[in-house]
Amino acid sequence: MVLRSSWKSRHKNSCGPAPRWIRPGLAALLWLCAIRLACGIEVGEIKTIVQKDAEFDANYNDMVTSENQTIYAFNHTISRNKTEGVRVSVDVLSNKSESPILFVVRQKQGVLSFQVPLILRGLYQRKYPYYDVGRTLCQPPTRAASETQYFFVDVSTLSSQGTNYQLRVSRVESFTLQTNKKFSFTASPSQPQYFKYVFQDGVDTVIVKVNSDMTFPCSVMSIQDIQCPIYDLDNNVAFIGMYQTMTKKGAITVQRKDFPSNSFYVVVVVKTEDEACGGPLRFYPLRPDQLIDAGNRSKALDVMVSPAINLEAYVMGMLFCLGIFFSFYLLTLLCVCLERARLNKRRNVFLNPADMSPAETGKTPASPNEYGSFADNGSTMSSEAITDSATSTDNNYGYMERSLESVARSRQESLSSIEEDDYDTLDDIHSDKNIVRTKKFLYVADLARKDKRILSKKYQIYFWNIATIAVFYALPVVQLVITYQTVVNVTGNQDICYYNFLCAHPLGALSAFNNILSNLGYVMLGLLFLLIVLKRDLAQNRALERHDVNALECGIPKHFGLFYAMGTALMMEGLLSACYHVCPNYTNFQFDTSFMYMIAGLCMLKLYQKRHPDINASAYTAYACLAAVIFFSVLGVVFGRDNTAFWIVFSVIHILATLLLSTQLYYMGRWRLNAGIMRRIVYVIYTDCIRQCSGPMYIDRMVLLVMGNIVNWSLAAYGLIQRPNDFASYLLAIAICNLLLYFAFYIIMKLRSGERIKCLALVCILFTAVVWGFALYFFFQGLSTWQKTPAESREHNRDCILLSFFDDHDIWHFLSSIAMFGSFLVLLTMDDDLDTVQRDKIYVF
Repeated sequence: MVLRSSWKSRHKNSCGPAPRWIRPGLAALLWLCAIRLACGIEVGEIKTIVQKDAEFDANYNDMVTSENQTIYAFNHTISRNKTEGVRVSVDVLSNKSESPILFVVRQKQGVLSFQVPLILRGLYQRKYPYYDVGRTLCQPPTRAASETQYFFVDVSTLSSQGTNYQLRVSRVESFTLQTNKKFSFTASPSQPQYFKYVFQDGVDTVIVKVNSDMTFPCSVMSIQDIQCPIYDLDNNVAFIGMYQTMTKKGAITVQRKDFPSNSFYVVVVVKTEDEACGGPLRFYPLRPDQLIDAGNRSKALDVMVSPAINLEAYVMGMLFCLGIFFSFYLLTLLCVCLERARLNKRRNVFLNPADMSPAETGKTPASPNEYGSFADNGSTMSSEAITDSATSTDNNYGYMERSLESVARSRQESLSSIEEDDYDTLDDIHSDKNIVRTKKFLYVADLARKDKRILSKKYQIYFWNIATIAVFYALPVVQLVITYQTVVNVTGNQDICYYNFLCAHPLGALSAFNNILSNLGYVMLGLLFLLIVLKRDLAQNRALERHDVNALECGIPKHFGLFYAMGTALMMEGLLSACYHVCPNYTNFQFDTSFMYMIAGLCMLKLYQKRHPDINASAYTAYACLAAVIFFSVLGVVFGRDNTAFWIVFSVIHILATLLLSTQLYYMGRWRLNAGIMRRIVYVIYTDCIRQCSGPMYIDRMVLLVMGNIVNWSLAAYGLIQRPNDFASYLLAIAICNLLLYFAFYIIMKLRSGERIKCLALVCILFTAVVWGFALYFFFQGLSTWQKTPAESREHNRDCILLSFFDDHDIWHFLSSIAMFGSFLVLLTMDDDLDTVQRDKIYVF
């Protein structure tokens, strides 16, 4: 030990200037005096100050008391083109000191101070002491090619007892990270680590990946600019830059434009507690000031910085997305052109039978309704093709026994009212409804007696209502997600949004542009479906204006309002799903599911409307029910987690709603819910089950409703027992199960009734089923989940699998949009085989 200076009131300075090597020590004395005065300590209380010339990679074992202070002087050479990390490690060998040891590291442009034991706080003011502390010094920039800089480590304490400590200052190996090279290290709450990365020429975006084989302890990775001080403790790491909690995986995409110095620091901090990562929370101390032993919280990690995708990958991803969905437009246009050509050819056959007789071809002319198309149903196209020869081809259809004029006249006479309400309030018609709708065998003609013009206006309300809902719903959603993204960009908190961070490609202010772009398919295919429906609607209207028999008296009554609503819902699903993926989390997950509920509900309504056009629910009733579903979805997300009372109430409402809907469907609406309902139930049970055992009058309907009740009661029991965290998806599963059950029943009953599925509809069914299968496979890959903490969710993150731009969830978006479009085409074309069958011969089921 070399005594450099002593500070006592009786000592005098020697004559002449102090040697050059003593001046830093005098500056240190003045600095310590200032600290002491700031702490309320008289200068005269300091007994001895000792300064030592110290070296790197050497252990200094000393003792400090309130009677003495020690200053360690270091110097090292720094270069403008090379950054070298310096790390200060301190270990207190005695933990019975009444006061901590204060370490102050003074550099050219900054000061780093910490005490040992280092006290870090957790939740509820828990205190964790750490006696082994290591900190990396922030290196100030230098303009000179090479410069020697000094820094000093001051050690002091207020404890009168001697405290032994060990000090070591060393250079950090691999302080500057290399591209695509993995570097392994160890960190703890009291020994954080950070490293520097410099952007290479031609690289504008990189992805920083930090991995560990250990789930706990919980840690934080942060990206900070090259400036001092570095915030590398659990209580201040969130002050600046971008940061995220992590267990085994962490990844942050960094862009050059956000760092003017073309470099940044990668900071890794281990937290004092694991609660933020979903780990257990320690017991609460009995005394507020009690120190809790944190145990061994060291964590082995590795970091690697890799270049992200370039501009070419962005362009290829966008072109790929547009190309896939524009191909459906081209395919639809091709089908329309082929159908036109085929119909023109058949028109020539019917108009010029002498040119091609059956003897010449060896077969009879095929019916013009043998095939269908997306854009035109068979009846409309055939009626347009043979308008001038309808009378001569009556025998080919086998059911036209009246002229077009008589059909139109009798149809007009049967429409005694223009307004639907007037039609329903006539006494004779009301009694007729009770007779007709309670027949054992119903036909479509029995439930298609209302004026088509009024029903068309009724079903058009579906479209206008959903368009209005979409505007009022989408505008605040867009505003909210923009706010979310702004908060993420300003605060740097990457835990707000649940991205797949290993495949999240930023563009502008958006953090995951690929997840937003992949939703384009919903919008484009929804628009295409609207154009197909519009084409069919116009063709149907032209047929009605010509009083075409097929359009007036045959086939399933064609009302397109629900189809327009379905296409609009599909487009809105794409828009709102894109909004959700701007910042996906549990608070805005309803944006992604609201219109899924609507699509499922509209599809079920459309299936029911096909054979029950007169008694289908109004738009106001349907949307009110869907609003109730979304209301329960919000309640479930907010209050449903492990809330037994909520699940009991919801399960009871679910079962009661199932029973009421079953009764409504079984009796075709010819029942009333009033005070006498229990008396009527008892009477029916007595007469049909006790007095005489008779089967149900409507067996087909009963089979469907029994299966539906079994499925819904099972789902209600599952929810009550398991109480899934993802209530919105549980509710969506209920809707999808009911839709699939009804669709399967419809197809089975259609085939059982002797009807057939045309080639086009069959192709759509098979294609849609295959696509749905692949889509669900990618959906259940689960790249992230907001049911867990952000750190746990990142354990499910995976790299891109398509064009280095799209991940599994993006492929789910692609395939599910195609599958939904195919499902809509199935609903649009599945009954085209009935376009030449009279409605009084089409069964209702």
